[in-house]
Amino acid sequence: MQYDEIIRKIKSMANPENVAGMARFGINPANTYGVSVPILRKMAREAGRNHELALALWASGIHEARLLACFIDRPDMVTEAQMEGWVKDFDSWDICDQCCSNLFDRTPVAHEKAVTWCDREEEFVRRAGFVLMAALSVHDKKAPNEAFSRFLPLIKKYATDERNFVKKAVNWALRQIGKRNPNLNEMAIKTAEEIKQIDSKSARWIASDAIRELTGEKVRRKLAGVK
Repeated sequence: MQYDEIIRKIKSMANPENVAGMARFGINPANTYGVSVPILRKMAREAGRNHELALALWASGIHEARLLACFIDRPDMVTEAQMEGWVKDFDSWDICDQCCSNLFDRTPVAHEKAVTWCDREEEFVRRAGFVLMAALSVHDKKAPNEAFSRFLPLIKKYATDERNFVKKAVNWALRQIGKRNPNLNEMAIKTAEEIKQIDSKSARWIASDAIRELTGEKVRRKLAGVK
């Protein structure tokens, strides 16, 4: 599939009701046509991996085209400059999450960006840092525990950020790290207990929710190798 064909197809499937529904879930309705992610994933399979096409689709500014760009780009060809350019364009949690968990987490600088982005003040850039932590916890099977334990002080540091899309990502990162293996589970629970003592509504929610999951029977059985 070529650029013009993809854009025409997206526009032909415009669904105003879906756009309204997406807006209610906090997704920016601007330049959005309401095409579902399963349809976009099917289009991505038809298009195949294509770095140049991904760049063009992102540059269109169309919400669905940008999601598609995340699905078809080649992680080995993604540059640091591209990542910095795209992260500044994030204007919805779904674009942020799909890009970080389908593309950016596969790049060589993913761990580095997780650290530097969470130190940034912009809401979706900071979210991107923590979403990368969560995604790497699941997808980077070979990384040592130290690659994830170094994220825990940052999780504690920003647990007081009351912004909804940040605090949910901080919580997500903490939970995913704690589900990786028994050692990280212990470290994540300890971090959550420390966060719980902070005088902050956001911190208390992040900690309580994480402790509930990380000490729960389902996670315990998984970490013990019981299915």
